[in-house]
Amino acid sequence: MMGNWGGLGGNLLWLGPIIMILFWILIIVGIVWLVRMAMGKRGSWRGFDNEAERILKERYAKGEIDAKEYDERMKNIR
Repeated sequence: MMGNWGGLGGNLLWLGPIIMILFWILIIVGIVWLVRMAMGKRGSWRGFDNEAERILKERYAKGEIDAKEYDERMKNIR
């Protein structure tokens, strides 16, 4: 009689595993966020820095920009 929790126990058993999964997802997302924040601009996880450097190198190679402008823009990217 007491083990049934008045009929509610059987209906809410699925809630425990879902809450546990959500908890671990939040923990993992939090760790990833902390690592990304710690890396700051030095990291290139998003690929933006690498893409910008590639475009800048191409423009320099084509002669669209000179060495001084290349160096200044490269400093801004990094």
